[in-house]
Amino acid sequence: MKVLANDGISKAGEQALKEAGIEVLDNRVAQDHVINFINENNVDVLLVRSATKVKQDIIDACPRLSIIGRGGIGMDNIDVEYAKSKGIKVINTPTASSKSVAELVFAHFFSLARFLHESNRLMPLEGETHFNALKKSFNNAYELSGKTLGVIGFGSIGQEVVKMGIALGMKVKVLTRKPRTEVLTLSFFDGQTVNFEITSTNDTDAFLKDTDFISINTPKTNEYIIDTPQFEKMKDGVYIVNTARGGVINEVTLLDYIESGKVMGAALDVFENEPTPELPLLMNPSLSLSPHVGGNTVDAQEKIGIELAEQIIKLKKETI
Repeated sequence: MKVLANDGISKAGEQALKEAGIEVLDNRVAQDHVINFINENNVDVLLVRSATKVKQDIIDACPRLSIIGRGGIGMDNIDVEYAKSKGIKVINTPTASSKSVAELVFAHFFSLARFLHESNRLMPLEGETHFNALKKSFNNAYELSGKTLGVIGFGSIGQEVVKMGIALGMKVKVLTRKPRTEVLTLSFFDGQTVNFEITSTNDTDAFLKDTDFISINTPKTNEYIIDTPQFEKMKDGVYIVNTARGGVINEVTLLDYIESGKVMGAALDVFENEPTPELPLLMNPSLSLSPHVGGNTVDAQEKIGIELAEQIIKLKKETI
């Protein structure tokens, strides 16, 4: 069996595959050349993250492919159902990067609440000459403890965000399409664990009414989850972080509500026009921005690589 890890794989994952007698090609092949490379090198397994798209053209042109793997949760860059209809196994790693994404959510929340995103821009330029003025301009900061955290989506990432919010002393609420209850376990360094039973709501108005910090953690959607009607129902001075997918929040409308003061600050790790975000977003001082790095930690990539390797090895054994 031969694997092309076109968007990379961790050393631990690569080692696990090799120890199972599976050859790993870590070439980075441009999208236009993927089909030729797969066919010329007799590739059986194609592993991708978000960069490489595996659509019907690749599936049809590469009959040798038996497995397509996505290092991460969302699989909107893969024609999953079509691949399955052709007898190809499609795998992913739905929980491996959850903690990393959740930590990025709070990195942005802390940055927004304490104006770190803006002070990091301005201190190199004005810190020497306008130190006291900058200090005064960043006075209107907030603690997260005691505030209300609203999480949209209750998958593995949403659950990690809720757990971190609880650990910080925040009140939490969750919005889902249908109400559901999950028992979340917080584990501590000394072996203690505490369980919290969290029930989500599908009442958008009640969810938005008094929420101070909103985290969007949903799969890709065909329409905006947050647009004018939702912004209107939010309390003044709300903070919003989107680490889900571009297109779940209307970015143009977001800028309007930042300008009006309804939204105190927002953070985007994903964009509608990724990988070329709109310039007004990049230049807005009320936005904390990152280039789709939610799962880009050494820890998450190790977990992703190992999890993919384990699934591939298992599928290989099943076909022998």
